[in-house]
Amino acid sequence: MTESQGGDAVKMPKRNHRQHRLIAVTGAAALLALAVNLGIAAFNSHRKNRKKKDLQGSKVRVTLSASEILKLADRVISKSKEVHDAVASVPLDKVTYMNVISPLAELEAQQFPLVQSCLFPKMVSTSDDVRKASAEAERRIDAHVLTCSMREDVYRVVKAFATRGEWVNAEAKHYTQALMRDFERNGLNLTLTKREEMQRVRVQIDELSLRYIQNLQEDCSFLVFTETELAGVPQEFLKSLDKAENGKLKVTLKSHHVAAVLELCEVGTTRKMVAVEYGKRCGEVNLSILEDLVHLRHKFARLLGYSNYADYAVGLRMAKTPAKVFEFLEDISNSLADSATMELSLLKDLKKKEEGDYPFGVEDLLYYVKKAEEQQFNFDFGALKQYFPVNLVLSGVFKIVQDLFGLRFEEITDAEVWHSDVSAYSVFDLSSGELLGHFYLDMYTREEKYSHTCVVALQNGALSSNGSRQIPVALLISQVQKDVSGHPALLRFSEVVNLFHEFGHVVQHICNRASFSKFSGLGFDPDFVEVPAQVLENWCYESFSLKLISGFHQDITKPIKDEMCKAIKRWRYSFSALKMKQEILYCLFDQIIHSAENVDIVELFKHLHPRIMLGLPALEGVNPASRFPCSAIGYESSCYSRIWSEVFTADIFASKFHDSYLNQYAGMQFRNKVLAPGGSKEPIEVLTGFLGREPSTQAFIDSRSPYRL
Repeated sequence: MTESQGGDAVKMPKRNHRQHRLIAVTGAAALLALAVNLGIAAFNSHRKNRKKKDLQGSKVRVTLSASEILKLADRVISKSKEVHDAVASVPLDKVTYMNVISPLAELEAQQFPLVQSCLFPKMVSTSDDVRKASAEAERRIDAHVLTCSMREDVYRVVKAFATRGEWVNAEAKHYTQALMRDFERNGLNLTLTKREEMQRVRVQIDELSLRYIQNLQEDCSFLVFTETELAGVPQEFLKSLDKAENGKLKVTLKSHHVAAVLELCEVGTTRKMVAVEYGKRCGEVNLSILEDLVHLRHKFARLLGYSNYADYAVGLRMAKTPAKVFEFLEDISNSLADSATMELSLLKDLKKKEEGDYPFGVEDLLYYVKKAEEQQFNFDFGALKQYFPVNLVLSGVFKIVQDLFGLRFEEITDAEVWHSDVSAYSVFDLSSGELLGHFYLDMYTREEKYSHTCVVALQNGALSSNGSRQIPVALLISQVQKDVSGHPALLRFSEVVNLFHEFGHVVQHICNRASFSKFSGLGFDPDFVEVPAQVLENWCYESFSLKLISGFHQDITKPIKDEMCKAIKRWRYSFSALKMKQEILYCLFDQIIHSAENVDIVELFKHLHPRIMLGLPALEGVNPASRFPCSAIGYESSCYSRIWSEVFTADIFASKFHDSYLNQYAGMQFRNKVLAPGGSKEPIEVLTGFLGREPSTQAFIDSRSPYRL
């Protein structure tokens, strides 16, 4: 989850001969090497008897009480109002960068860590009072931010400065234009009548969105089956199911129940029944809501001068236009057609062998993909987990990131933290020793903690008007089970990939050198923000790095074997064309309904499904509003973005890292040309500067070719 300068000439960092470089070793030797090279700092237990200290350069406060959170929130709001009032009072003929833009930029940079000090405790605190105070602080601050975003007096002053065109530099121009864009997307350039209408529409959209989510969350529908009808589903899952009055087992239409049946149940009629009913959740109610939401979004966009909602939503992103999105999705879909056809043919053959001449349907995809993978890849993910003790994986991640990007991590053993499980690290440039930032690791699961793995920006990097630099601070939250009875905490392979991904966001945040907090760290274009994290994921699938991060938990000198490494690499692309085609179906559906009005949503889905899914029809009677919640809430007109970033990630990795996984020259180029600018430059400019050419989709297509069936 994301919350939101190096020059062109890139030089290899000089080695500091007082610091020993890490060497590529595995198992116990890797742990020993890491300890030596981090000055016996990383992975040591906290020193209990030393006075806790704040992190150098960090304004983040991590142990506030409930009352302190609310007082700080009120001070933040008061200071913000004071600055906005001062800017609004500047006469229009006296506007300058220093009395208009600079105060707003400084306010943003200085207050962001204070705001986050109020908000992040609701994700991690063990105190119910603190979490409640944090939620209340969020409500107050959000209300104030909304008020500021609608201040016409501030908008007039900023517009007066922008009209003069007296830019201090290119980044300051970009920042000013971003301020103008944000004000105008809130309707401040409209007449009062239109603005009031826009606000009414926005309230309606929010109310319908909430109702849509509540309908899905509150849906208690279930089906009942005998154990025979659920053949193939593990006994432990069956034991977890409630029983109906007739003694049959209840399978709810919640995603975890549905996924288990569709992936594991041997009975085709059961799979189909579950898939159909899952696709009918909330029936006509949510379908009607989705239709109303789409209509209101188009109305909202037209009030702002856009022809449709997709123009409004995509215009801010790297893709720029819905036409570009359609072209991109169709190109990727067509390029995958041959591979997907072969994959589907194999699955159909498997079904014919197991179930006879029953036709293959979309409800069979998960089951037969899993079956095919079990036949092709002779490994058990449960057994694989034994090779990924969390400390060993972390040591490998640290080494890869340090060597690749010219960084040095140092644990702060006496840092003030909110829980004894939390550790804090400083990040230094390996060559100069400059302090670049800090990050916290909150790895282990506990009650009331935020339940997903994510990175939260706690303090953004920024350059103040006096020339001093504010350093970034990040928090990585994960949900690893702690050591039990002396046995080390082990990671599933999916958790290993997640850890690499989120560490990519940590590096992205720490290595940013943008001048403005708005463009710092995770403030990338939403079509591009996942690219740095997805780039780092690639190291999870290469033999070199797999051996570095693995070791059997009872003898960590024994990493996973070469055959397993190769199998994991093949598994990564297993049935990837068919899976991607299904995702493209969702993306095209989303883009079409937000690009044109009065679309018959049900008929559109029926038409798109066989065209994209190689002739497989949609299940009869399913409700698209049950299948595409992301089109309704949160990712409307932007579902394509994950595929977009994955495609350009493949280009980056294939072009710069594929032949040398610890190529520090390429890593430093990536750090200086991609991570350092953050959101201060257009993503296409950043990518072209790094690659030395326009980005291409070809590497994505080629990366899958060696693993075709």
